[in-house]
Amino acid sequence: MIRGSVVVHRRRCGKANCRCADGEVLHESTVLSYSEGGRSHLLMLPPEEVAPVRTATEVYRRAKAAVEEQGSAGLAELVARLGSARKGRP
Repeated sequence: MIRGSVVVHRRRCGKANCRCADGEVLHESTVLSYSEGGRSHLLMLPPEEVAPVRTATEVYRRAKAAVEEQGSAGLAELVARLGSARKGRP
């Protein structure tokens, strides 16, 4: 399980005579994008790591969604329980 997103990062290298200088054909690399301490970070992934890391980030997103769903269900249950307890009071 890994927190973050696998994205393709496109950029210019800065060399004046490079194919990317005109901005049409940029350099591409697949990276893991994640935030930590309020700052975004990019971690370059070797080709053999792209698929496993992408799978691990999907596992993280599914687990996070499940926890959010359970938390919402628990909150709804608490609100209903406390709401019915208040109705019973004079």
